Amino acid sequence: MNLILGPLLYYWSRDDVLAFYEEAKSWDVARVYLGESVCSRRHLLRLSDWLALAEQFAAAGKEVVLSSQTLIESESDLKMLRRIVADGRFRVEANEWGAVRLLSEAGVPFVAGHTLNVYNPETLDVLAGLGAQRWLPPVEMSRATLAALLERAPAGMETEVFAYGRLPLAYSARCFTARHYNLPKDDCQFRCLDHPDGLALTTREGEAFLTLNGIQTQSAGVYSLIGELPALRELGIASLRLSPQSRHMGRVVEAFQAALAGETGAAEKLARVMPGPAVDGYWHGRAGLEHSMEKNA
Repeated sequence: MNLILGPLLYYWSRDDVLAFYEEAKSWDVARVYLGESVCSRRHLLRLSDWLALAEQFAAAGKEVVLSSQTLIESESDLKMLRRIVADGRFRVEANEWGAVRLLSEAGVPFVAGHTLNVYNPETLDVLAGLGAQRWLPPVEMSRATLAALLERAPAGMETEVFAYGRLPLAYSARCFTARHYNLPKDDCQFRCLDHPDGLALTTREGEAFLTLNGIQTQSAGVYSLIGELPALRELGIASLRLSPQSRHMGRVVEAFQAALAGETGAAEKLARVMPGPAVDGYWHGRAGLEHSMEKNA
């Protein structure tokens, strides 16, 4: 299995983004996803900047994929999507069905992102016919459901699984971070910059509940399948996606590499640098906030 660096889901300063990716060039990952996939108002890096980074990673021997935006809400969003599709130098991750249509019409092979919500082999067959060569299951899909689906998956379709990071659960036209500050979405003052790993949301009892990331809602806990590598191998999973976090991402990659090599203590090393408690309930067909090492009450 290969380790993959997923797209940056948060809004960081330009300097922080460039510094993160400069460090990432030395990480032992086979593929890097680049681009803004969450909010079109996040434009400290333009498409030309993402393409320049893509060229640098390609020169460093890593496969590059450009991630498309998940919600297309305006003509300017559609124009940006068309520019990404037309570039032609790098594979594209389609995160909504409009991107699938444009990529298929252009005859460009693509990655089917998890937000396409593929729950059955028939849908996967359709995507394969349109040009998808790799897909990601929805983040809430259990191991058992995935195993049943893969038994009937199209030949040659590569499967990549979201294996680490706060789970991207939902998207909305409303910006919840702006709402938290009583600001309209169109005048959000880019408050996401103040929350490099998202804005924690708690219940009235003070319990961790969700994480707000602009128009994206994430889990409060950090999804981790580092303890499920034997099961992932048994399913024939080709790649494990690691979602960026603001600190210690290099150590996250090292922990997963150690686990893949069979070293003991890798999960403990990972736990030291996680920005929240580990969860993996969805993988086991349970509530997403549960963890396999915890005993249910």
